[in-house]
Amino acid sequence: MNIFKKISLAGLIIFSSFNSNAQDKENNKNHENILPLISYLDTKGFRIDSLLEDSRFEIYPQIDTLFTKAPEIKINNLDEYKKKIAYDIKKEEIPKFIDNNLEKLLEAEKTYGIQKEVIASIIGIESNFGEIIGEYNPFNVYISLYSKDYKKNFSKIQIKELLKFCEKNELDIFYIKSSYAGAISYGQFLPSSLNLWFIGNDLYSMDNNILSVANYLSYFKKKTGNISKAVYSYNPSKLYVQAVLALAKDAEKEFKKTER
Repeated sequence: MNIFKKISLAGLIIFSSFNSNAQDKENNKNHENILPLISYLDTKGFRIDSLLEDSRFEIYPQIDTLFTKAPEIKINNLDEYKKKIAYDIKKEEIPKFIDNNLEKLLEAEKTYGIQKEVIASIIGIESNFGEIIGEYNPFNVYISLYSKDYKKNFSKIQIKELLKFCEKNELDIFYIKSSYAGAISYGQFLPSSLNLWFIGNDLYSMDNNILSVANYLSYFKKKTGNISKAVYSYNPSKLYVQAVLALAKDAEKEFKKTER
């Protein structure tokens, strides 16, 4: 081996060692940061040691930065917001979604008093009518946020609710997919909302999601007095509310055409 190869190899070993040490320090820091959370969950009857040791557990390094990129934060007018959520495509697709799920939508409408087009609109905007469920794991999301001291109290509450939901329904917590905010399934429910308003125990049943969205909106419609405020409770963004109700109105027009 010539001198240049020896130097390169030595540099590589030193660099690898440095990276390994840096990673170990980061892991230790993350562990120290979540010790209060581990203790808190223990008092609530949830031991998470085995979950933290699971090979599927990971800390998402940049998870906190994703919240600043949400369209509700970056955009301040409805036309831009509609472009961001591909409104025109959803407008074309929503009649088909309603037709394919009409029986359950009518059941939800009758049971909870929420217009079927509003239910369909929310599912369309939240998950593109069930096509998108997220690429994150909610347990990893909330641990990551807590360890980074970002939305700490929110994460603390949601991870307890997630553990509660999984225990109640005998679910593998790592089986669940979510958004970067930990929102789950086609209705993009937070764990606390799952425990209060989700109907059934199959997270990826569209029927369950339709009924659950209606159940949620029904509760807040009664509490706030109107559907706009109920939708705002679902996602506290005026642009979101405007987009949901506009899409529902467009869907109603299209659906009436097919009834003639």
